[in-house]
Amino acid sequence: MEWAPAECTLPTEERPLRVAEFDELFATALRGLERIGPTHLRLALDGGPQVEETTRGLTARETSCCSFFTFSLTTGSLTTGCLTADGARLILDVKVPSAHAGVLDGLQARALRSAPRVSP
Repeated sequence: MEWAPAECTLPTEERPLRVAEFDELFATALRGLERIGPTHLRLALDGGPQVEETTRGLTARETSCCSFFTFSLTTGSLTTGCLTADGARLILDVKVPSAHAGVLDGLQARALRSAPRVSP
């Protein structure tokens, strides 16, 4: 997990599994992203109960080991900046303190690598 900061309490041997979970979510559900600012990334995910359940579980586990993350999941549609999402989508806002902007950079890069059809 190249974007994991020193403060991450997830055991090293579990990090590849967590990365794989994020990769799977991004590959199957990511439909768009927008960098709102240096400390704020917005992801548009396919709607639906399974994606929502998976996202809520993953972000809860991530917050437990990297408490500086703030994840907010809402349902809606939006068209702002480079992100265009039609119809109902899950909108995942990810925020970090300025000291961890590099971690957010890594998460964004990971999302783009896992979902190549999505552009920044």
